[in-house]
Amino acid sequence: MAEQQDVIAALAADGDEIDQLVADLSDEQWQLPTPAVGWTITHQMAHLTATFHLAGFAAADPDGFTAMAGGLGPDFNANVVAAMAPHLHDTPAELLVKWRRQRAQTERALAAVPAGQVVPWLVRPLPAPVLAAAGMMELFGHGQDIADTLGVRRTRTDRLRYLVEFAVRTWDFGYHARKLTPPDTTFHFDIVAPSGDRWRFGPEDAPNSVWGSAEDLCLLVTRRRHRDDLGLRATGPEADRWLDLAQAYRGPAGTGRTPGQFAVPAA
Repeated sequence: MAEQQDVIAALAADGDEIDQLVADLSDEQWQLPTPAVGWTITHQMAHLTATFHLAGFAAADPDGFTAMAGGLGPDFNANVVAAMAPHLHDTPAELLVKWRRQRAQTERALAAVPAGQVVPWLVRPLPAPVLAAAGMMELFGHGQDIADTLGVRRTRTDRLRYLVEFAVRTWDFGYHARKLTPPDTTFHFDIVAPSGDRWRFGPEDAPNSVWGSAEDLCLLVTRRRHRDDLGLRATGPEADRWLDLAQAYRGPAGTGRTPGQFAVPAA
């Protein structure tokens, strides 16, 4: 149970960081365009609010969520737009209140799920800690869009461990999103934490390996940076290909970011 509570505490801490990014913005700043084409900061927060509502609903009322999910159409993007649409008519102050209330409800609902019990979800049922990690992935990606819009450099912590583990767990999502067959091979990940610790996953003698910083891996799998603007490295042809395909969500890949869009200036 400790692991479950730890990841939910990490989810809450990441949510607090998003709150700090937007809490003092003017109404005009909420309408600033973000790197996600067509999305303002308001769209980003509306999406997070809608996503957390779904996760909280799934944890608190599995049968109700399953019935609702069964009625969704096949168009992923249309479902995303429909879910956040009600929040787009709110004022920034109203949306901020909704966001905070929904966050708190979802964190409580996930924490109340008995250890080992799965929660229904849009792709497949997940243990509550894994669903919480998926929530951290959403916060990371959409929070990065907001931070990029505002010119804020985010401070990373070893809470990224949960997102890195989620990225490793979902390593094949990028293939599925493009209707490709995942390769019959094993990957090794050698990841450097913000603290300097090393996180290793998969056999060290795997024919394909990826290594680099946890932040870069998370930016890659949320498609908030192009691989050319990151310090990740790969050995093996499939690992190199994976750096072009990687994503930690099952929806359409989208356009992602272009090379040089967020290039790190030379020292």
